[in-house]
Amino acid sequence: MSEDLLALFRRSGALLGGHFVLRSGLHSREYFQCALLLEHTDVATKVCGWLADKLRQFDCDAVISPALGGIIVGQEVGRLLGKRHIFVEKDEGKLVLRRGFQILPNEKFVVVEDVVTRGGRVQETIDIVRAHGGVVSAVGVIVDRSGATKPDFSCPFVSLIEMNVETFPADKLPPDLAKIPAVKPGSK
Repeated sequence: MSEDLLALFRRSGALLGGHFVLRSGLHSREYFQCALLLEHTDVATKVCGWLADKLRQFDCDAVISPALGGIIVGQEVGRLLGKRHIFVEKDEGKLVLRRGFQILPNEKFVVVEDVVTRGGRVQETIDIVRAHGGVVSAVGVIVDRSGATKPDFSCPFVSLIEMNVETFPADKLPPDLAKIPAVKPGSK
């Protein structure tokens, strides 16, 4: 499956090469622009179907995702699992539950996201679920690019692709990367 998925990323132009600033602040030579992959609804259904299949084993009442990248993934996975989907979004720099979405006490969620490097947005989402009395059964992502620094979400964590993509702090860029202007193509 991961080779098929990588081929889909390449065919859709969603695996980018260059100098990128990730949401985490780290820099990278590669960027998974899932929006370009998921803009094709048949591909979104296929990819999110693979993720839903990996998440079926976990008991859940609903799916939750961080905006913006996780919304399409969350909606499709929720549809495929037959569960409702809600999302958290930024307000004054941090993720919050808005729009009248509710998390009931002991309600079980799977958290889904498109790409994880350090897992900060996923952890914020988990913290919101738990703060409202909900339970996180599992986390599922399309691409886990965390490598050896895999985040510990205190629940099962599944992905369609696991990659060890080199990342660098801004003050420790390799010379070849420092020569290329950096771009930040993801969510703000």
